[in-house]
Amino acid sequence: MTALGFLYPGHSAEDDYPRMEQMLGSDIRLQVVHTDIGEDAHRVDALLEMGSADRLAAGVEELRLSGAEAVVWACTSASFVFGWEGAHDQVRKLAVAAGLPASSTSFAFAHAVREVGATRVAVAATYPEDVAGHFSAFLKDAGVEVVAARGSGIITAAEVGTWGRDEVVALARAGDHPDAEALLLPDTALHTAAYVRDLEADLGKPVLTANQVTVWEALRLAQRRVNAPALGALFTKEPIVQAGQ
Repeated sequence: MTALGFLYPGHSAEDDYPRMEQMLGSDIRLQVVHTDIGEDAHRVDALLEMGSADRLAAGVEELRLSGAEAVVWACTSASFVFGWEGAHDQVRKLAVAAGLPASSTSFAFAHAVREVGATRVAVAATYPEDVAGHFSAFLKDAGVEVVAARGSGIITAAEVGTWGRDEVVALARAGDHPDAEALLLPDTALHTAAYVRDLEADLGKPVLTANQVTVWEALRLAQRRVNAPALGALFTKEPIVQAGQ
C-alpha cells in the first residue's frame, strides 16, 4: 500500500481524487485534506494568502496521521503566483512542516511536461488573463516554451467546479494550438479526471490537467509508477507497474 497526501484548497473538484484512486486500480490510497481557502478569488493577493505557509501547515498533521509517504499542495494558482523561487520556498517549508517529500501542482506540471516528451505547450486556463500569465512565466522558468495561453476570466474556484464535460472540452479546443506538443489545463478546481482520455483522442496530443498531474507527482515523490491509460498519456510511460497487479 502506498498512501499519498494532498492538501486541497476548499471544495470544488476534490471528487476527482477518489475517481483517480479507482482508475489507478492498485494499492494506491489518495488522502485529501482540505485547507482553508480564505477568499475564493483568482486574484494574486488572494492566491498569495491561500498558499501561505501557515495555511498549508494547518493540514499537515492530519496527513501525517494518515500514513502519507509524500504530500503535494494540490493547487496550481496559489503556487505559481509566488514565482519560480517563491514556489520552491513554499514547497521547502511544506516538506519541513510535514517531514515528508513535498511538491505542488505547479511543479507537477513542469515535471509532467518533460515526462510526456514535450517542449512546446499550450495553456487553456479558467483564470483571468493576468493570472494565466503568471503560469506561463512559471513554465518558461521551467524551460517550457508556451506557444499559446488562453484565460477564461473565471474569478472563483466555486464556479469552475460547476463545469462539466462540455465546458471542459470547449476550453481545451479553444486553448489548443497546432504548434503545441501538449495542452495544459491548470486548475485543480476543474473536474477533468473523467475526460483526459477523450480530450487526448479529440486533440491528438497529450493533455495534462491539474488533478491528474498532482497525483502523478505524488507517485513520483513516492517512487511509484502506475500504468493507468484511462488517465492519459502521462500514465502510460515506461517503465511501468501495471495497475491491478
